[in-house]
Amino acid sequence: MRHKGVGADSAVEKTENIGTAMEKMGREFFGTIPRLYTIFAHSINRWQILKDNVKGLTLKSLSTTRWESRIDSIKPIRTQLGDVRKALREVRGTDRDAKIISEAKSLEEYELGDFEFLAQIVIWFELLSKVNVVSKRLQAKDVVLDVAIDEVDKLIKFFKNYREVGLLDEAREIANEIGVNAEFRQKRVIYRKKQFDKSSSVEEVTFSPEEDFRVNYFLSIVDQAIFSLETRFEQYQKFEKIFGFLFPKKLKILDEAKLKECCYRLEDALKYEGESDIDAKELCTELKLITTFLPRHIDNPFDVLDYIFQRSTTYPYAINAYKVLLTIPVTVASTVRSFSKLKLLKTYLRSTMSQERLNGLATISIESEILDTMDYKELIESFASKNARRTTLFA
Repeated sequence: MRHKGVGADSAVEKTENIGTAMEKMGREFFGTIPRLYTIFAHSINRWQILKDNVKGLTLKSLSTTRWESRIDSIKPIRTQLGDVRKALREVRGTDRDAKIISEAKSLEEYELGDFEFLAQIVIWFELLSKVNVVSKRLQAKDVVLDVAIDEVDKLIKFFKNYREVGLLDEAREIANEIGVNAEFRQKRVIYRKKQFDKSSSVEEVTFSPEEDFRVNYFLSIVDQAIFSLETRFEQYQKFEKIFGFLFPKKLKILDEAKLKECCYRLEDALKYEGESDIDAKELCTELKLITTFLPRHIDNPFDVLDYIFQRSTTYPYAINAYKVLLTIPVTVASTVRSFSKLKLLKTYLRSTMSQERLNGLATISIESEILDTMDYKELIESFASKNARRTTLFA
């Protein structure tokens, strides 16, 4: 096919970037999470104390390369705050290391015992949980463009709605459960010396501790997330404008004039050096015929293409159009995993491995599902038959 590159950027990569951007707003918060894990993980006795007090999810380390690990690290603390504080209290009473005692006291009283930290963990758990769910859906093998657009649109609406709702009620409930004062600590007000050229009638705006947290922390995080989503997924909207009419739900409601306009737009988008695999007039005619016999239960491009193939192969331009649509990489999760798999195969102990062997091992690992269905006996016989020495070895 002769068409311009129309592949979408990685949806998973986009959501990871969103998570990273949000995390920059909470560096102090994400600096506390590893401290909780470290104080228990660096001692067998302290880890046993943790296990005795925290019966559910165990604490997890915070990865510096995978933003998704943030939610895995936050969840055990968010759901078991009281139990984690009990474990820290026991460490304070039993450990003999003054440094560990001081660290445990700091974490129990000034982090997990601070209402601002409780509000932060509620916010981050809610936001990252939602981003993680969407990220997982976008990594599905069968995800297509309209599904991705719908998921991203829902995520944007969630953030906009969450921006307006009250955020401290849940934090106050947790504070009451674990016996923490549900009030923000009053910070010292810094008075700046006014210069002679400044008008004395202009007064500085001062916020209450709760309003300061909302404006300078909560709204900053949510607004940055919304901005990232709206700007980073603009390309989805461009692709929807070009290919959106091919989705069954839209195709069935388009009038002839609108359908013809969409077909010409697609022909122009797929042109390369003056030639295109799509003829707009022929495509329009084919799509009008397809809509007359397309069953109502078919609602995605995969099933449309499969149905066309089963019914007839006399719709070449429609087939080409749907093939291009279905090859737009909504996610490159499989490609990313492939590179990760290569790191496991190409180690320093295998530095002399040939490219052919590396490709073979990588293919076997990546396509393990296909490998499981193959007949090993037949493969061995084929391998052995190519060399006389192998025949005697595998006999």
